Amino acid sequence: MAEYEDERGELPEESRQRARDFLALHDELTRARIRPVVPAVVLAQAWRGGPQHQISRVLMGCDIIPDDERTARAGGIACGASGTADAVDAIVVATAVQYQASVVTSDPNDLTHLADSIGVKLRLFTV
Repeated sequence: MAEYEDERGELPEESRQRARDFLALHDELTRARIRPVVPAVVLAQAWRGGPQHQISRVLMGCDIIPDDERTARAGGIACGASGTADAVDAIVVATAVQYQASVVTSDPNDLTHLADSIGVKLRLFTV
């Protein structure tokens, strides 16, 4: 989901609130000594434009999971079954299934569609 700045270079209030909600959830997880997993392809998508302070801060408390052939094939199967072409979302679903992990997202519809198409249920946290 693209975020667009206003004429002053600021994000809309809704986007700022989602960022605050996400950071609060991340801080809660790290206090509980839970290390979220992040597929490498998600990092690539989020890192567009170069280093970003907030993303770097969050990643210090995460494990970056390399995308491998097994995950790529599972993602491809999910794309085919769902009739979508978003490989990043498909990798997120495949990684969540593989690690039995919950998913944090600002747009759960595409992930739910992918998961439903391969007969799995995801635990989603929407921020």
